[in-house]
Amino acid sequence: MKNILTVFVSVILVGVMVGCQSVGTVASNEKGNHNLKMSITVSESSTWYLGAEHFAKEVAEKTDGRIKIKLYANEQLSAGDPAKGVEMLLKGSTDLSYHSPIIYSVFEKRLGVITAPFLFKNLDEADEKMHGEGGEALKEILSENGIEPLGFGESGFRQVTNNVRPIRNPEDIEDLKVRIPGIKMYMDLWRELDADPTAMAFSEVFTGLQQGTIDGQENPIDVIKSSKLEEVQKYISIWNYSYDPLILGMNKEKFDSIHPDDQKIIKIAAENANKYQIKISREKEKQQMRELKASGMEFVYPTDDEIEVFRKASEKIYDNYESEWGSDLLDTFRK
Repeated sequence: MKNILTVFVSVILVGVMVGCQSVGTVASNEKGNHNLKMSITVSESSTWYLGAEHFAKEVAEKTDGRIKIKLYANEQLSAGDPAKGVEMLLKGSTDLSYHSPIIYSVFEKRLGVITAPFLFKNLDEADEKMHGEGGEALKEILSENGIEPLGFGESGFRQVTNNVRPIRNPEDIEDLKVRIPGIKMYMDLWRELDADPTAMAFSEVFTGLQQGTIDGQENPIDVIKSSKLEEVQKYISIWNYSYDPLILGMNKEKFDSIHPDDQKIIKIAAENANKYQIKISREKEKQQMRELKASGMEFVYPTDDEIEVFRKASEKIYDNYESEWGSDLLDTFRK
């Protein structure tokens, strides 16, 4: 009787295991249809949107139309709020997005490290870190937060414009009313430089500059030109004070639900799209700078020695935020 019972239990267990294996095989072999939503913070004319279009087109082509990605510009899905846009991605209300780490840092403080002041001198330094150990570290953090990292695009270095004087050293910033992103690190930095920073909605910036409510603002060249700020700003300093990449992220739960072959297609398409977006972004920036000069804006190029003064004046930010960013992560980008 004991032997018969043992055989009976064994048969049941084998049956269960075979059944589970069969179900798993069916699930893993299904290449289903997916209609995905992707949010982009800026307009259809931006390189962000063009990069997203490149991505969506390749995914559709390589999956024979089984996976379609619908693009939503200007944070349509989040009522114009980028922070809400990231939150929706984290929760799975949207599937994909191009967002700045500035916005991600609202939810995950460590991601703010990449926008630290004067972290990189130029694009070559930024590329080296983003394509190496630094970029991999950021991807790990994204994964920990429920985001499948599909690589990085680029918004560019943030430059400063104003109507009062050329900016070459910290003394030139003193008491300037400057609009900045509503992020604590930026507020602390500009106060450390003795400016008078304000976190104003960007939709109000043009009027604020026009009416003199604020003296200046800071943004990548593409934002400055596409917003026509040359009409209300006289000086622009090219000082590369904060690097702003783009995160092409996908809700990890959604990504994990897709067939492995389709996951590979999405990853390859994302890599191609990011390369394309960065390429056209840099080409566009050169053209936009020529147009801004032609419009009459006075370009100021601080020397390496002058930039070093700014860098030293910003060291307190590193001291204050090292615990938030993590010393190992910070060292990865600074070494």
